[in-house]
Amino acid sequence: MATIKATNLKIDQPKNSLQESLKKMFGFRNFREGQEPIVRDILDGNNMLVVMPTGAGKSLCYQLPASLIKKKTIIISPLVSLIDDQVSSLELQGIKVEKMHSSCSTLENETALDSFSKGNTKIIYMSPERLMMPHMLALLQSLDIGLIVIDEAHCISKWGAGFRPDYENLSELKIRFPTAVITAFTATADDATRKDIVKKLFSGQSKMIVKGFDRPNLYLSVVEKNNTNSQLLDFLKNRRNMSGIVYCLSRRQTEKTTKFLTENSFKAYSYHAGLSSQERKKAQDVFMTDLGVVIVATIAFGMGIDKPDIRFVVHTNLPSNMESFYQEIGRAGRDGEPADTMMIYGLDDLITRQKMIKTGISSPDFKIRELKRLDSLLAYCESSSCRRDSLLSYFDDECNECDNCDNCLHPPSIEDGTKVAQMILSAIVRTGQNFGALHISNIVSGSMNEKIKARGHNSLPTFGVGKDYPKPYLQAVLRQMIASNHLNVDISQYGALKITNSGAEVLKGFRKFSFKIPSRIKNLNSNKILERKLKAPVQNLDLLIELKAKRLEIASKRRVPAYIIFSDSTLEEMVEFKPKNEEEMLAINGVGPKKLETYGYTFLETLKNH
Repeated sequence: MATIKATNLKIDQPKNSLQESLKKMFGFRNFREGQEPIVRDILDGNNMLVVMPTGAGKSLCYQLPASLIKKKTIIISPLVSLIDDQVSSLELQGIKVEKMHSSCSTLENETALDSFSKGNTKIIYMSPERLMMPHMLALLQSLDIGLIVIDEAHCISKWGAGFRPDYENLSELKIRFPTAVITAFTATADDATRKDIVKKLFSGQSKMIVKGFDRPNLYLSVVEKNNTNSQLLDFLKNRRNMSGIVYCLSRRQTEKTTKFLTENSFKAYSYHAGLSSQERKKAQDVFMTDLGVVIVATIAFGMGIDKPDIRFVVHTNLPSNMESFYQEIGRAGRDGEPADTMMIYGLDDLITRQKMIKTGISSPDFKIRELKRLDSLLAYCESSSCRRDSLLSYFDDECNECDNCDNCLHPPSIEDGTKVAQMILSAIVRTGQNFGALHISNIVSGSMNEKIKARGHNSLPTFGVGKDYPKPYLQAVLRQMIASNHLNVDISQYGALKITNSGAEVLKGFRKFSFKIPSRIKNLNSNKILERKLKAPVQNLDLLIELKAKRLEIASKRRVPAYIIFSDSTLEEMVEFKPKNEEEMLAINGVGPKKLETYGYTFLETLKNH
């Protein structure tokens, strides 16, 4: 793919001293893997799309160049909370920065723009709606803009998981700012999304960097939904002192799950859009500071969270697609240590997700794409082979070695399920393909209820033919038949099951149906890596708790999230090396001169007194 080079961005120091700048400005001794080449590409003037997995440190890739170059930088971000957190973080590093978005007052926005225009600061964060106002663009075009950064760039794509129409107007930037370097960042984007972003932002001509998606420290597992609360409790029983996230589909389910976990002595907090900003901030601060806290959340939680020691992520429902799933599980194990992911899902989840797509207001083309994405996630769930391989192949990546997913550690049993599949297909045909999965499984299992009696379905030849099979078994067969495209779910007809051409071949005996026997709950706690982690002793836990309490106290006074003060890994390094003076404190990863000056001495005093 051709690369359009805008201009070489001039900086005040040689590029070979980038590592010194990293330590001086951000307090980090070294770049994370893959960060430095991206920083150098930006400084060399390359327009590009960068796809980096969640937790890889993409924000630093544009914040460091923006801090070094002589020209001005505009950073576009879709979420107010993300803008606020990143601005607060930069300010605490001693880097001058402004912000403009809908939650700022008119006076605050005017002051920020005036400061940026006059050169008092070189960096400004803006929402896309604020940036793309005609008068705003006219003003910014008169300034010396050297770098434009578009975060969460998948929003510009009509195929993106987080499609946001306002982002599409950003395609004008290449025309309005022809000499500025434009870089786009996102954590997840499949091939179609990547191509669409490049086409819109760069007219198909840009450099593209796709960092490997493999997170080998994450254990991947899927279990068929039986009793969600019991399954969740069984999973968490050996994880009481670990931090984790439990994702739910709705606010109501979030509240119910939080109540259930609290009643079972877990430190659980809800997080969803229905709570006040104060309630959400309190839950997030507790999660970032205390040990063993479980956040039960909708997808409203997670973006911009930089907590390295999240040890597990559980989905109690099927996520919306493969990209969302990957981004959500990516919040676990950012410290590189072992972490677990588990999805509990059932046929009802699939039907709910299909209904949400088909009844949405999007274009027919978009709905087709989203249904295909959902099919990919369903295939991941029902796969009998390596889950990591299934996940990575979706992003055109590959797995060299896994041995850290349920299918690799406990290969599922495969059997010929043609006979039971034909029972189900026959029941669907005899009822006119007008009923959903629950009614069909009731017919096959011989379960009598008013609906069956009222329609005379208890007199069908297929009534009770599968009575020897447990209902969860029949439901698993139905799911796998849908995943294998032998059945379709007709949302317009309230979830009625329709037989496809391949399903008709199974019914007539022209095609075999291989069935993966459902996993059992005993497999949930079988992660060999996790078992080693559970046995690892926590050193100086009381000191770590004391430092975290001090961090929360400072964060509360400054009204910023606790992790912006110091990350968990920085506090853990303080516990390990116990710095006694300025020089030793500056040697701690994550402590730069500005942070030392602002509150590093407070932590030195805490360490001394302990």
